Amino acid sequence: MKILVHKTLSVLMAFVVLFTTMSFTIDMHYCGETLVDFSFNASAKTCGMEKVQAEKTCNNLMMKEKSCCSNKQIVKESNEDLKMSLDKVTFEQQIFVAVFTYSYLNLFESAESEDLAFEDYPPPFLERDIQVLHQTFLI
Repeated sequence: MKILVHKTLSVLMAFVVLFTTMSFTIDMHYCGETLVDFSFNASAKTCGMEKVQAEKTCNNLMMKEKSCCSNKQIVKESNEDLKMSLDKVTFEQQIFVAVFTYSYLNLFESAESEDLAFEDYPPPFLERDIQVLHQTFLI
């Protein structure tokens, strides 16, 4: 039980750090009071009412109606305090990280296997079958 709680809390804390350093934008398109479309990475698709409105204004320049559609954008900025840019890392720190990762990865390499001299040679021929001579048979 203690291990499960520990793992759950560690995963939760990892997600908290991930989401605080990440920024994203949600773009929403409303037609009247109704949400028509939303998008996380691009602009939301329109419902087509803007095209109808533009055609009306081209045909009749005197009448101009207010559009019922609106776009709303929610921007979540990232926390810049937790991000570290590479230009702030000194050359000595870069060398330390490179040497540490190299030595850590090579720490767990297995030893090379030695060649066995008798691997390619067959066993000698039997002059006498000892099991038959001693009458010991495995059943």
